[in-house]
Amino acid sequence: MQCKGAFMKTNVAPRCCPGRQRLAPAAIGHRGRDRLVVCASKVPVDQLLGVAKHAAQLGAEVVMAALDKPRTITRKEGTDIVTETDKASEAAVVGAIRAAFPDHAVLGEEGGVQGDVGSDYLWCVDPLDGTVNFAHGYSSFCVSVGVVRHATPVAGCVIEFLPAPGGPSAWSTRTFTGARNTGAFLDGKQIFVSRVKELRDAVVATELVYYPDMWPQLSALHRSFTGQCRGVRMSGAAAANLCHLAMGCIDSYWQYNLKPWDVAAGLIILEEAGGRATTGDGLAYSVFDRSLIATNDALYDKVLALTEPQTSAMLSEGVSLSPWCVPRGYRVRSGAQLD
Repeated sequence: MQCKGAFMKTNVAPRCCPGRQRLAPAAIGHRGRDRLVVCASKVPVDQLLGVAKHAAQLGAEVVMAALDKPRTITRKEGTDIVTETDKASEAAVVGAIRAAFPDHAVLGEEGGVQGDVGSDYLWCVDPLDGTVNFAHGYSSFCVSVGVVRHATPVAGCVIEFLPAPGGPSAWSTRTFTGARNTGAFLDGKQIFVSRVKELRDAVVATELVYYPDMWPQLSALHRSFTGQCRGVRMSGAAAANLCHLAMGCIDSYWQYNLKPWDVAAGLIILEEAGGRATTGDGLAYSVFDRSLIATNDALYDKVLALTEPQTSAMLSEGVSLSPWCVPRGYRVRSGAQLD
């Protein structure tokens, strides 16, 4: 789904604003296993997380039921596709959220904006992240349900589908959860990012998507990471990449043109696992930003050293990296998550 129509330009501080400067390492998210204690939500985060888990489970049940059935695939824009399962999963997820929080706003990849955009809370729903993988029976794909207060994720759940023993039609799931100041968990067991310190020892993830105006920089970045890291992996699902980073099986992730429903749930899981996220040129990240680097602490400066020059080159050539996909009327206030 493209960001137009029901979306507006945000009042998040622009990239040139002094109030949105590059952050020193100690100022961004968590450091290792330490906790950054903030009051992130007026609704208790355990209540938000409970609804996120319930909604994601309902969506996952829809996906699981469809795995052994023929797919009905419809083209969206370009090479993007949607299936009837995306839509049915989103309906189940959104129904659960609206029943629990009728006064909150919901942003779904397929259905757009629903609910009260005057709310402090925006639920970001990707009912089937990795639709191409799902359509071809290729792992991994997932259901992602996250909630942000203004622009900051406060709770999220990602249910990932993986092949299971028993043949090509057998699938299992694993559930990632996180809520502000409570930790990140995989099937109930706490998880943390890796402690890899050098790029030569790192496995990194991205999705090599062709954007004509960004292609020179994206291909240069892919070349740099491939040449300097142990390996570059592409899962086909942004939420899965963030969760894989949170559990320590990859060490960094970089991507451009992600949307709020791609990152809201995975980002809070990553942060609670001790990870860090900024824009590609080192500015404080919000779910409405178009560039993302996510790493453990030890690799952050090394990754930024590769992404910052290419991100700056995009900006100097007029590529738009301003915030996008903000629902019209939704209040995005810098620092509001801290009150």
